[in-house]
Order: sequence, then C-alpha cells, then structure tokens
Amino acid sequence: MSITSDARFWDRTSRKYAKSAVTDQDGYARTLSRTRSLLGTADRVLELGCGTGTTALRLAGEVKSYLATDFSEGMIAIAEERHRANPVPRLEFRIATAESTELEIGQFDAVLGFNYLHLVRDLPGTLRRIHALLAADGLFISKTPCLGDMNPLIRLVLLPAMRATGLAPHAGAFSTAELARLISAAGFEIVATEIHSTRGNDNRPYIVAHKR
Repeated sequence: MSITSDARFWDRTSRKYAKSAVTDQDGYARTLSRTRSLLGTADRVLELGCGTGTTALRLAGEVKSYLATDFSEGMIAIAEERHRANPVPRLEFRIATAESTELEIGQFDAVLGFNYLHLVRDLPGTLRRIHALLAADGLFISKTPCLGDMNPLIRLVLLPAMRATGLAPHAGAFSTAELARLISAAGFEIVATEIHSTRGNDNRPYIVAHKR
C-alpha cells in the first residue's frame, strides 16, 4: 500500500465518515477551547489532515488566516460543501500534504494536526517538515491516537488484518513516549501534554510544542 492507496481509502469512506458523530463531545469541546486559547487573532494557521473540515470551521474565524488541508479529494469536497453552507472569512480548504511544495517555509505561526500523525507514513520526516513550515517560535499542536499504548491485539492482529483486506489505511503504532521523543528530535520543545477525554481511557494525548 502507498499514500495513494491511503487517499483512495479516505475518498471511498468520506461520505460515511462525514455522517459519523463525535463520540466524546465534551472531550472535543475541551480540545477546541484549549486550542482557541493558544491561537491569536494575528496567527496564520495550517491544519493538516483536516478531514471534512469540522474543526477548521470552528476555529478559523478567530485567526488571521486558516489553511485546512487533506490529501483526500473526497474529504476536501465535503469540507468545501460545508464551508459554502456556512462561510467563514479567511478560511481556505486545499488538497495538500505537509510535503506539498506550494506550502512555503516559515509561512505559519501555528500548525495543527488532529487525528493525523498516526496516519502519515514517514513520521520523522513529516515532523521535520512541520518544523520548517513554522515561523520562528511557531506552535505545533497535535492530538492523535497512540496505538502503541493500546491493547497489543489491536496493534498486532486486528489492524494488520483490516489493512490487508482494505478495511483500514496505514496506521503507525507508536506510544506517547515514542511520539514525544520524535517531536523533540524534530526540533520542538514540548510545553504541555494533556488528556482531554471525559470518558474511559484515552490514548490520544494533546501535545503542545514550540519550535526551537
């Protein structure tokens, strides 16, 4: 499988994904509130892996500019439909990845990646690219499943079987500690690691990191 096949998977499932409800609404609201507190009205924001635009539509109105990207054409199509129905100034959706050449070095004050890092194929390379895209003292905010902290049967048996049958895309199986090391190695200083879940165990740490 490749990044192209991953994009096709999300294209196929985009409409079903758009209809799925957030399982922990209070936890999601906490993530939105915390993120708003970190962003300023003069910030230029990039969101990677924006999916159908749910988060972008909620955050973009409070910053200078907000570019929301995803490599799935199907996801971006739905996001743009939602944007036309509820326009938000200074928000743009675009089919792109962190590595896209049209994204300029040092262009953004904040980069967001929600439910994103576990889906990239070259995590160290993507983190270095995010570091390069940020302006001096820029902020990287991430919240992503750390499959390495989950039940080994999920990581070692269920996910490989689902990928082999086309029921799941690529997913990296790192732990919270491993993710923190990779973020630090890419040139960031982690200033906060939080759990926003309001129900049960949650292996999706909310990480705030400054560009060194």
